[in-house]
Amino acid sequence: MKKIALVTGGSRGLGKNMAIELAKKGMDVILTYHSNKEEACKVVSEIIELGQKSIALELDTRNVKSFEDFKIKITEYLLKENGNRNFDFLINNAGTALYALFTEVSEEQMDEIYQIHYKGVFFLTQKFLPCIKQGGGIINISSGLTRITMPGSSVYASLKAGVETYTRYLAKELSERKIRVNVVAPGAVETDFGGGRVRDTLEINKQISNVTALGRVGLPDDIGSVVAFLCTDEAYWINGQRLEVSGGQAL
Repeated sequence: MKKIALVTGGSRGLGKNMAIELAKKGMDVILTYHSNKEEACKVVSEIIELGQKSIALELDTRNVKSFEDFKIKITEYLLKENGNRNFDFLINNAGTALYALFTEVSEEQMDEIYQIHYKGVFFLTQKFLPCIKQGGGIINISSGLTRITMPGSSVYASLKAGVETYTRYLAKELSERKIRVNVVAPGAVETDFGGGRVRDTLEINKQISNVTALGRVGLPDDIGSVVAFLCTDEAYWINGQRLEVSGGQAL
């Protein structure tokens, strides 16, 4: 039976690449978008061209109260397409950046990024856990910044570190259902994340390239293929792990 993955934040950047790489592995993909429906629909079209089923649904991962309605939409779609409400893999990718020194972070900024990067991940996973098939998997997207210390990322990195700890607990607590739970932690990548600062700011791009063993900044293709691999049978024995995908940044 064909496997199905749900990717949050799949309309652009790393999430888009993950969705397409999963489709290349022969999986159907449900992806979410926050506001850019047009781009999300383009991703859906690419997946369909690859011969897989796909749909894009709006989701604000800050709004935990919306998760029940979102689950109903997912369930209706899956029942219609497959006669079954269950799917195989949940990839918690949706997120946004916060670049601010510790002394400049406001309570409002802290609350928003906490809701996106930790609370939303926690409760969305909890909401969909009954729908994840026996032997399925969960992949949480973290960041190389939990290992590499860069001024201005204290809140973002701390919350991602929380997700990494949460991942290990999930791997143990879900072991009876043989659900594997892992973290993928990208290094700096050329996307529009954070306003495209890594991609578009030559000085930043060059600085990171100079401290990366493989000599360049990451590209979306470097990350999506790893996420897709973790959703294959070949990766079955990888569980409760943090996989940093950074080309050897700041070793």
